[in-house]
Amino acid sequence: MINRIKRRDFLSRGLTGLGLFAAGGLLRYQSLQAAAASSAPFASLETLGELQAPDANGVMLPPGFIARVVARSGEAPVGLPGYTWHPAPDGGACFATPDNGWIYVSNSEMRSNAGGVGALRFNSNGDVIDAYSILTNTSINCAGGATPWGTWLSCEEFAQGQVYECDPSGRQAARVRPALGSFKHEAVAVDMANQCLYLTEDEPDGALYRFRPAQALPYLDGGELEVASINERADGTFIEWLPVSDPRARSVPTRKQQANAAIFRGGEGIAMYAQKVYFTTKRDNRVWCYDASSQRLDVLYDFATSAEPILSGVDNVVITATGDVLVAEDAGDMQIVVLTPGNRIIPMVQIVGHATSEITGPAFDPGYQRLYFSSQRGTAGNSNGGITYEISYTG
Repeated sequence: MINRIKRRDFLSRGLTGLGLFAAGGLLRYQSLQAAAASSAPFASLETLGELQAPDANGVMLPPGFIARVVARSGEAPVGLPGYTWHPAPDGGACFATPDNGWIYVSNSEMRSNAGGVGALRFNSNGDVIDAYSILTNTSINCAGGATPWGTWLSCEEFAQGQVYECDPSGRQAARVRPALGSFKHEAVAVDMANQCLYLTEDEPDGALYRFRPAQALPYLDGGELEVASINERADGTFIEWLPVSDPRARSVPTRKQQANAAIFRGGEGIAMYAQKVYFTTKRDNRVWCYDASSQRLDVLYDFATSAEPILSGVDNVVITATGDVLVAEDAGDMQIVVLTPGNRIIPMVQIVGHATSEITGPAFDPGYQRLYFSSQRGTAGNSNGGITYEISYTG
């Protein structure tokens, strides 16, 4: 077996800053993404068939798709002794590597500084060839978001929670980003066109935030944190952004610092596609769409009013190369449900026998050939029972 340090040295060759992959890595990722839009099995999900009977892993999938387990909490990934997969796997993302493989990172939603982030590295054939930690000694790492410059933003979900910027290779130490606020962070999405980040807050009276850096991204050391305010007009609902005076919330919670801050009931996953920001709120089972260009806000899905109330317990979000919005369920029917551009609502995945768990961390590999996600508590129903899966297409 190749020494892990040597593998990571190779992976990080050419780094020019925290988490930046080898020269051309981002362009290669974007090229893969563009190619995937027309050819990959997960490029468009508009024509998915109905879920079939559960497989040996208890996973129900449409025809042509198969599942495998790639990691279990408390166990070393297959053939890789020395590192055990973390408990309570939560938010995740994939990152391209210079050898045409990829890394899947996954948060650990554990309390009392027992949380952090673990990583699985895959070669170009999809084999797991390494597993390691990229963040430790943090708490309740829930969701987060991938950056276009190749880092993972891991979010702590408690009142004074922080955001940590992590190098997926594990070569460089993670850095806390206090300018992104102190609050019950859930997830974050990066808007390169408008040079800002959007962040959700998991509180019953939570807010939606925007961070505008003082310098061009990837600079995150300082800037202005803002909170969304609703402006109802005859032509629709629009967002106005109001400054948060004390992002570190030394005396007043961030969401309370502006009297006109809009309330979003339990902010969860967030992701961007084509200048639109999609995010979920769990306490009213809604999926929202914010147009970053026009600043218009719409409800894409509402369980209470939908003609097809299939999706409930809305949580993490990931989007395909052609704009299908995948939403993972926290409880509900333990499904990943697709909201397509053609207004279809389609179950993509369902796990049987995980009644006290939730689906977390959905993420596509760079070529949209595979989908990764976890059952946070598995069939055991506790944090040590987490299971991480891979879905692929066989035709």
